[in-house]
Amino acid sequence: MSTIESPCILVCAIDMKTGYCFGCGRTREEIGAWLTMTPDNRRTIMAGLAARLDVIERRPRRETRRTRMAREKEGGI
Repeated sequence: MSTIESPCILVCAIDMKTGYCFGCGRTREEIGAWLTMTPDNRRTIMAGLAARLDVIERRPRRETRRTRMAREKEGGI
């Protein structure tokens, strides 16, 4: 059995403004049809993913308690 190449990085959330996944840049439709696409169709989509990811407005991650505590420890707070 052959492996299907995928751009998925397990960050599965869709940007409501663009319709692209924050992790891989694919649309919901592309993600759903990925396994049934031809290798050429997948490669065509993958060739444009970097440009898609550039237009997504990435929001900073929320600071976790562990990160905040480390930051405060470094700053001597």
